[in-house]
Amino acid sequence: MNYNFSEKIVLITGGTSGIGLAAAKLFLENGAKVIVVGRSADKGQLATAELAKFNTKVVFLTGDVRTPEGCQQIISQAVALFGQLDIVVNSAGIYLEKMITETTPEEYDEIMDINIKGTYFISKYVVPHLIARGGSIINISSDAGLNGNVLCTAYCAAKGAVTLFTKSLALELAPHNIRVNCVCPGDIATPMLEKQLSGASDADAALREMASIYPMGRVGRAEEAAHVICFLASDAASFVTGAAWTVDGGLTAC
Repeated sequence: MNYNFSEKIVLITGGTSGIGLAAAKLFLENGAKVIVVGRSADKGQLATAELAKFNTKVVFLTGDVRTPEGCQQIISQAVALFGQLDIVVNSAGIYLEKMITETTPEEYDEIMDINIKGTYFISKYVVPHLIARGGSIINISSDAGLNGNVLCTAYCAAKGAVTLFTKSLALELAPHNIRVNCVCPGDIATPMLEKQLSGASDADAALREMASIYPMGRVGRAEEAAHVICFLASDAASFVTGAAWTVDGGLTAC
């Protein structure tokens, strides 16, 4: 599917790997200028080198979404670069699989700071720049933001918050022609999933077991989630706001 993002400026947090990186590729292929944000300058350099193969209109910003001040700085720097923002993808996120009795306050804080606080405050500080032009915000939630998952209390709490934050913000911003949606992926073949499987004695067997619970019999690919992100950001979705789009091979339909 082709999208037209010419003249559009896109900001993607967590854009140096996984779903964020796949979305950056698609936006660039379809004419957008893209700003990818991450904490690691080394990962940023690798990502921009890869992305430049698709389109040279890509910039990396070192930024940390864990604090309101960090989010405000990211938005200020992004606007200074191109003078505007049109599309924001809140893709920065981390995963934690742990019993509640073993989850430390520090782990809880990190899950909340990155997954929901970052999404909330990036959105807060970008809204004034979108109001004059209209625009689109796409938040990355999860199947865990719709259903409870075993050993994922902190992660589910954060992603559930992302889903309902999306719906509330969509209602707030609809009069300003700003659409807000979220994508709820299941397990996607990304570095995050690789890290999750790394603790298994047999990673291949663990992946097969994970895939077996999906009606489609496999985990997803990052580009499959990226296409949904780009659709939601495009004019083809001009009457779509406040939606939580599953990209989970039928998992949450069970």
